[in-house]
Amino acid sequence: MASQLKREIKQQRPFRSLEEEVVLGMMLTVDRLTAPITDLLRQQDLGISQYNVLRILRGAGNEGLPSGEIAERMIRRDPDLTRLLDRLESRRVVTRARDATDRRVVRAKITEAGLRLLDSLDDSI
Repeated sequence: MASQLKREIKQQRPFRSLEEEVVLGMMLTVDRLTAPITDLLRQQDLGISQYNVLRILRGAGNEGLPSGEIAERMIRRDPDLTRLLDRLESRRVVTRARDATDRRVVRAKITEAGLRLLDSLDDSI
């Protein structure tokens, strides 16, 4: 008996294992659950990882966070956090500056514009 998952993803061959079927089912479920949020974020020219960074920085308060700590808190890991922060900084929703006590550390902070952007999304998400 063909599984509903096989039909939905139009897979012709049997799954190699139950584990593969479960993982693919979870991936499809995550995609279906996040699609409306992704569409909403796209209207604001934001990706889900960018939204995640803004949310993390809002929670960090006025001190902001070092890039490494942002990376540790990400729900979805992004291999290029620097480029992601570059894009957010170019939109003026994030600022970055060297840490006053350790010049090797770069701290990112959410701006007022970033807070307003998140506030505008809060009720919908």
